[in-house]
Amino acid sequence: MQSASDRHEYPAHWEADVVLRDGGTARIRPITVDDADRLVSFYEQVSDESKYYRFFAPYPRLSAKDVHRFTHHDFVDRVGLAATVGGEFIATVRYDRIGPEGMPASAPADEAEVAFLVQDAHQGRGVASALLEHIGAVARERGIRRFAAEVLPANVKMIKVFTDAGYTQKRSFEDGVVRLEFDLEPTDRSLAVQYAREQRAESRSVQRLLTPGSVAVVGVGRSPGGVGRSVLGNIRDYGFTGRLYAVNKAFPDGQKELDGIPALRSVRDIDGPVDLAVVAVPAEQVPEVVAECGAHGVQGLVVLSAGYAESGPEGRDRQRELVRHARAYGMRIIGPNAFGIINTSPGVRLNASLAPEAPRPGRIGLFAQSGAIGIALLSRLHRRGAGVTGVTGVSTFVSSGNRADVSGNDVLQYWYDDPDTDVVLMYLESIGNPRKFTRLARRTAAAKPLVVVQGAGTAPQGHAVRATRLPHATVSALLRQAGVIRVDTITELVDTGLLLARQPLPTGPKVAILGNSESLGLLTYDACVAEGLRPSTPLDLTTAAAPEDFHAALARALADDSYDAVIVTAIPAVGEGSAGDAALAEALRSAAEQVPGKPVLVVHVELGGLAEALSAATSTAPQAASAPPAIRADHPFRALDRLRATPAPAEPPAAETRERLIPAYPAAERAVRALADAVQYAQWRREAAEPGKVPESIDAAIDEKGAAALIDGLLTRGQGLTLGSEETCELLGTYGIQVHRALPATTADAAVQAAATLGYPVALKATAPHLRHRADLGGVRLDLADEEQLRRAYAELTELFGTPDELRPVVQGMAPRGVDTVIRAVIDPAAGAVLSFGLAGAASQLLGDTAHRLVPVTDREAATLVRSIRTAPLLFGWRGSTPVDTPALEELLLRVSRLVDDHPEVVAVTLEPVVVAPRGLSVLGASVRLAPPPARDDLGPRTLPAY
Repeated sequence: MQSASDRHEYPAHWEADVVLRDGGTARIRPITVDDADRLVSFYEQVSDESKYYRFFAPYPRLSAKDVHRFTHHDFVDRVGLAATVGGEFIATVRYDRIGPEGMPASAPADEAEVAFLVQDAHQGRGVASALLEHIGAVARERGIRRFAAEVLPANVKMIKVFTDAGYTQKRSFEDGVVRLEFDLEPTDRSLAVQYAREQRAESRSVQRLLTPGSVAVVGVGRSPGGVGRSVLGNIRDYGFTGRLYAVNKAFPDGQKELDGIPALRSVRDIDGPVDLAVVAVPAEQVPEVVAECGAHGVQGLVVLSAGYAESGPEGRDRQRELVRHARAYGMRIIGPNAFGIINTSPGVRLNASLAPEAPRPGRIGLFAQSGAIGIALLSRLHRRGAGVTGVTGVSTFVSSGNRADVSGNDVLQYWYDDPDTDVVLMYLESIGNPRKFTRLARRTAAAKPLVVVQGAGTAPQGHAVRATRLPHATVSALLRQAGVIRVDTITELVDTGLLLARQPLPTGPKVAILGNSESLGLLTYDACVAEGLRPSTPLDLTTAAAPEDFHAALARALADDSYDAVIVTAIPAVGEGSAGDAALAEALRSAAEQVPGKPVLVVHVELGGLAEALSAATSTAPQAASAPPAIRADHPFRALDRLRATPAPAEPPAAETRERLIPAYPAAERAVRALADAVQYAQWRREAAEPGKVPESIDAAIDEKGAAALIDGLLTRGQGLTLGSEETCELLGTYGIQVHRALPATTADAAVQAAATLGYPVALKATAPHLRHRADLGGVRLDLADEEQLRRAYAELTELFGTPDELRPVVQGMAPRGVDTVIRAVIDPAAGAVLSFGLAGAASQLLGDTAHRLVPVTDREAATLVRSIRTAPLLFGWRGSTPVDTPALEELLLRVSRLVDDHPEVVAVTLEPVVVAPRGLSVLGASVRLAPPPARDDLGPRTLPAY
């Protein structure tokens, strides 16, 4: 039980679960007065050498005074954190605030001494690095800006913890002790170190689940059928290379085996380590199983059991307790309500799933949150590998179910540097942490294609998802910005994934089309135009074309630098059968091998034999004996059997080769859409290789410190503050954003006086919410050249729309004419800061023609943002109009980006309208909202989602 501190309430928000370097988990929490016995027990298990390194002298045991000191903290000037596994301490860290003379002090002193102690059995797991991140975040929260640590020179491991953290630091040596001082403000290097450690730890945690040396299936029925028995059979029949155990507490005492597999009543009865437990017992029995697995040292769980968050509030509480229970033992969970996992690697061969068909080994990583969609994806890849495209199979498959613990982010960390995975396909019903997913996706997409089908934006009941105010379409746009190939259906997911898995990326959008059907060639041409590609006139080889003609035409097209890709269309020749299909397939393959740098796709009509022949090159296919055996045809899990689209193959599936194979598609639009996705992705890869920058030229007009002081002063008036017009202009002015001056006009005489101040011509505008930015309603009068026109316009407005108090009219000097645009920035609690751009007006609003980018924005991204909207031609001289000053517009976007990035308290900015003229631009309206910034989990210490 946690107790209150001496001076502050117990800071529960400091509690966190973390993934360690070896993939296990630990819980970090503040040390309290209730931890005295745990601290003594922990210290007894530390070696004399580690104690010496901590206290610089022999220190065999803690005195009562020591225990009191190390367990009584005020959580401000004295803080201690512990890393625990199974409720017991494995490491501790503490800081004590000190003054300039090195003596204990209180605020405003901003330096503290920090010291660690890690149990020897847990050294090398990255525990100290994780504790340093968390104690550093705590210190910053309490106003401490710098840590000091004294370390013996022989304590190389601890010195390395500090020096590798990436903070700005000073190092000195005095009286035989190394003294390290380092600032706690995150730097680019410290964040890079943190992200690298996060990737290694989370990747390793998934690797432990996917590559176990031993598996126990808990909940295996004594009779055939049922989930547990089905999974056990799948693991055995797929040829798992490790040790396999069947567990059921209802087994008779004398039963030693089940279907040739060792049978035991409890995981605790297993003689030897268990790396993975597959849990298939009723939800109410799962806690007992988790406790047994934790006590036995099991590394991870795949929980197939249902009855959790998907079933309602009671199940949600049960799910939270499941996660807490498992993490207390250092275990990670896939599930609950999961479909299972598959690893086709010859060294593992694990099918711990309910899949009714064995996937072919290949180089596609597949993630599905939904079990039903997982079945569909595996089935489609299986059929396509058997005779539609024959491009590739699966490397690993994860179905996360309710994804209470392991999520798509974790699996993406694993696939990022997995040498057996070339392409990643993901079906996501929800994105729990869009900010992190976008960061990981950008890094992964720079190395290998990432294709995603995203659900409609409403998370299933079992998924814990943080709230986002961004529309579904905006999140999709941000994913594309991060290099994600966003598709709409699982058919497109498979089509695009198969192309990317076995063909090179196109270097551009120019497409050659050739084939033996003029009509099919024209359909392909039209599809290319619709997808934004640049097709050539189709080359009609006529229906009399022989395989040799296809070979020659394809070889010429591939050798022609005018084309970046080739689509071959084929219809069956009268009287030809499988022999002709095989000959055509070999002709196409041999031609493609002559120029391997360009992608080739085939559109076939009623040529199943061609697609099969394209996938069955006997010169490169491996021996069938090297592949794991297929799942038996009499799969007992009948409910899933009925969803099987095709029967299980009679022979084991052949493993995928690394040879180049040609994908074939039964419809032109499917092939072209996949190629268009590849073209866009290749363009993103080229641009990502040369990232943009924020030009130094805009810094001259930015007063970051002045803006910070202004914001601090404004926030003293309260949280959640919409600034007035004068305050808005002042704040934006610190970043070089000048707002066209507008003066209130509460009466006609006030309007005339304002016009005299500003100078004619002027505009008269109603700023009431229902009329603001609505020129179509008549609330704006422009080009008023003199007092007479101004008074007449004022009278018309008040007569049509109401009293001045209702209209809130203002007078503003006329700006040069141009194109009206809108710039917005908003801080979303889930996705982070988002910059948006579009043209002003109802048409753009109705069409949703707005582009988005994550902040901070570079010069390249600002230029792309301007050009991303469908109405962008209006900015570049559409139909003979004068092009406007887009460089000035891009600079304004960069300034808004810098403002919200430098000052997270600026939670919303709107510039509307921004009139972009042929030379320069004018910001005619602006609003700014300030609030305490939302938590930035990407800048804080590494943590797992809280439960």
